[in-house]
Amino acid sequence: MEPSDHLFRHQAGRMVAALTRVFGLHNLELAEDVVQDAFCRALEVWKIRGVPDNPSAWLMKAARNRALDVVRRERTARTFAPEYARLLESEWTLANAVQEVFEATDLRDDRLRMMFSCCRHDLPETAQVMLVLALAGGFGVREIAAAFVSKPAAVEKRLTRAKQKLKESGALFDIADDTDFLQRLPTVQRALYLIFSEGYHGASAKAVVRADLCHEAIRLTRLLAEHPLATPSTRALLALMYLGAARLPARLDAGGNLMALFDQDRSRWNRKFINEGIEWLERSTTGPRMSRYHIEAALAAVHAQAPCTEETDWKAIVALYDDLMQLEPSPVVALNRAIALGQRDGPQAGLAAIEAIEHRERLQTYPFYHAAQAEFELRRDKPENARAHFEAALALARNAEERNFYNGRLGSVPGASSAASDAKMASLAFL
Repeated sequence: MEPSDHLFRHQAGRMVAALTRVFGLHNLELAEDVVQDAFCRALEVWKIRGVPDNPSAWLMKAARNRALDVVRRERTARTFAPEYARLLESEWTLANAVQEVFEATDLRDDRLRMMFSCCRHDLPETAQVMLVLALAGGFGVREIAAAFVSKPAAVEKRLTRAKQKLKESGALFDIADDTDFLQRLPTVQRALYLIFSEGYHGASAKAVVRADLCHEAIRLTRLLAEHPLATPSTRALLALMYLGAARLPARLDAGGNLMALFDQDRSRWNRKFINEGIEWLERSTTGPRMSRYHIEAALAAVHAQAPCTEETDWKAIVALYDDLMQLEPSPVVALNRAIALGQRDGPQAGLAAIEAIEHRERLQTYPFYHAAQAEFELRRDKPENARAHFEAALALARNAEERNFYNGRLGSVPGASSAASDAKMASLAFL
């Protein structure tokens, strides 16, 4: 067994949160350094002795021991978290105090505290989400840059400034503060949504599907959904994630090729996750307000419950996209609505809906925009139009899987018939 990115990512968020609690936010870099030391130590030791039976426990123990060393060496030169300062001064209480912050229950609460601490009102929302991804999600600078379609150097500068603000805040967020909890919740939800989206179909040049990110997003969202202050929108977000993750086993074929929703082997969909998603969606219907997560989860549920493309309830899907356009309109949502409309009413209706998208010039760099038009043109027996649109999509492909997918579709154009391409729509929603 090799240590996976998923293991280190998961443990990084837990360890930084726990260490920050004892070191204090003003020593955030010190907490990150201790985590890196533990990971380096693991790579060295595991290379020789092999990966232990419980690598998570090994890492936590290494971080705890390293934290004890740091406190002993620097307690006369540094100040630590005020609530732990007195306990860290004496060898009689030091070990128990550090052990306490690594206890399982405390770790769960610490990760929530860290996520909400990152969502400071004096930071731009983008910076807040980046902080959540870095400190609670264990994302690296390059991964965050990919998620925001930005340059790593620019992300690093923003993170540095944001961390400085976080350090100046003095203390971790108090998750018992009902009012502030609810004010910060939408940003935390957005960060979790981004983590899942990056795993489900991200902009990474290395891989289009990263199941480890999806499962990490589910893990963090579940922490939030099980908190006493959990809201219906959080439960709906968790439902959406479970229903999306259910399709992961079928999103790539045995050769690693990307499979559109219409071509996926639905027998490979994870039924346990579908049932979890439906259950959480039902639990989310208790509040007075419907969020975008409710609608997106409902959309995913319609697909999850359809035995095949032909038996999908496209009328219900168009209606849900109509609701989503009312709640949070955007060119991407309008594009997905147009695709669903084309499935229900035919390719001419789909193309007309695409042409009617407000601010559709913003979609020019979006490969799925061109791919959707290409598929509709194929179905209208307009191969020349389809070829041009597929070439545009191919030029915008962000990784090998997308390039292979569009190359395959482009190769099918000369001989494509309406029947052959009838059920193949390469949109973001349906990939």
